[in-house]
Amino acid sequence: MQKTPPDPRLKNIAKISKLLDSQFKIGEFRFGLDPIINFVPFLGDASTTIVSLMLIYTMRKHGASSKIVVKMLGNVFIDFAIGAIPLIGLVFDFYFKSNNRNLKLLEEYYLEDKHAGSGKGLLFGVLVLFIVLIGLIIYATVALSEWFLKLIF
Repeated sequence: MQKTPPDPRLKNIAKISKLLDSQFKIGEFRFGLDPIINFVPFLGDASTTIVSLMLIYTMRKHGASSKIVVKMLGNVFIDFAIGAIPLIGLVFDFYFKSNNRNLKLLEEYYLEDKHAGSGKGLLFGVLVLFIVLIGLIIYATVALSEWFLKLIF
């Protein structure tokens, strides 16, 4: 069970991470709003990704190193990229839990002094990948919508 970390910088991050990734429980299996919201194609993935990016942005403003920011962006990128794949992405979202992974990285950073250092060169690359992926998803959505509308009409 995830507990709220003692460091005040992590308290709200822990609450939001729990809500998105592990708020609910069926038997021993925990899940959050992330996989539920992602039942809405593309819009669900986009909205939960934006929340995850806002968490990372907040932690960066509160002193997280660029190295840990890159690692957290990598988790969100994997969650977004695979989560956007129909059916496979739905199942993946129940298991990957990028926000809980990022919270663990932050706890290690703030409480155990791990993941310090620079990742500025990688940061630019990850951001470019995000932008390209979002563009591809928008393009695919428009193309599939046009195809579907032509098929119907």
